[in-house]
Amino acid sequence: MKRTGLTAVFASIALALSPAGADASDGIQDHSAESGTVNADTGIRVPAGFTATVFAELSAPVRHMAIGEDGTVYASFYKAKAGEWVAVLKDQDGDGVSDSTAHFGSFGGTGIALYDDYLYVSSDTVIGRYKLDGSPVPEGEPEIIVSGFPAQNQHATKPMVFDGKGHMYVTVGAPSNACQERARTPGSPGLMPCPQLDLQAGIWRFDAQKPGQVHGEDGTRYATGIRNGLALDWNGAADALYVISHGRDQLNQLFPQYYTVEQSAELPAEEFHRVDEGSDLGWPYSYWNHIEKARIKAPEYGGDGTKQVDDGSYPDPLTAFPGHWAPNDLLFYSGTTFPELFHNGAFIAFHGSWNRAPLPQQGYNIAFIPMDKDGTVTGDPVIFADHFKGMDVLSSPRAAKHRPTGLAVGPDGALYVADDAAGYIWKIRYDPR
Repeated sequence: MKRTGLTAVFASIALALSPAGADASDGIQDHSAESGTVNADTGIRVPAGFTATVFAELSAPVRHMAIGEDGTVYASFYKAKAGEWVAVLKDQDGDGVSDSTAHFGSFGGTGIALYDDYLYVSSDTVIGRYKLDGSPVPEGEPEIIVSGFPAQNQHATKPMVFDGKGHMYVTVGAPSNACQERARTPGSPGLMPCPQLDLQAGIWRFDAQKPGQVHGEDGTRYATGIRNGLALDWNGAADALYVISHGRDQLNQLFPQYYTVEQSAELPAEEFHRVDEGSDLGWPYSYWNHIEKARIKAPEYGGDGTKQVDDGSYPDPLTAFPGHWAPNDLLFYSGTTFPELFHNGAFIAFHGSWNRAPLPQQGYNIAFIPMDKDGTVTGDPVIFADHFKGMDVLSSPRAAKHRPTGLAVGPDGALYVADDAAGYIWKIRYDPR
């Protein structure tokens, strides 16, 4: 893997990269306060030459977004607002702020995407689509494309992406932390083999255009061993699927004989992978230790925190982030207005941790991974935008002012960021003047 070095990668936009406190741990670099720009209204810090402004305040938790060629923004609520699940926003006068908002939709939750003149929307158990027919706000009920996803009380949301060849890829999360015989119980062994891998904990491929498909009867299990791949995207330049999944929790709480509180806060890594058909990323049997740069056998399956899985069963990640940052969206930059070094690279929205206590909570930022047109990582990841949480040290995620969770690129090349704490949508533009 070619490594260009952080300073060299960002020199063209005058980013003097340097470690910055907790968010720069384990090799993830942050731009310094001197070289970054903090917006007076939003408090968000972005690299020099960029601006972050509020596009909309929706007063409801926004998860993922899709943006049409005319700039219409479709935002999926995590919880319904006045009984409706999707917001339609438009900046009519071009001042960078939404001045037209409508709502619709009888179901939703996270997944939303535009494909072939349809708007696709998902609930935890169903994926449907609306025909747009020239109007930004669809009418009537959606056509059901896939139903039958198992009801589950965790990792239930269903983001989807498309490869442009008629296929839709859907994350089906694991209904557990580590597939234990007794869920989240100290010392409980893992089920072997893990039965959840049959219909969950992976990515399924469906026909994007065929109504009436049923999970478990139709579609193909494209990849497995993925605990909760909320952050996934199709890389059009590389013609391949990529994912960064939520890693497992509670190593110290469940196996205190093997893990300290500090180790449990940092481990396991959030792993970034290219996913080909048949890929197995190793959950629940293993996890990636980004500090040791090794794949470790999970304690539920005979591991002790040090035993490595070195037989080639599972791939190493392309790069990795500290544990529990909670990646909720992945986006390959397809615009042209950001500097060239961002072209083909990957942005990741980290929702922020909940289980690092008594250490400070981390994440709550937007990271960037430099990549080339072939989908190869060309440099170390960096923090692109931060200060969303509103304070330097966060003891509880409930105190976070904002939690970035969704990403989209507008036709003008701007990066849009959604927030499921206060319900904001920000617009990040590049203007070096």
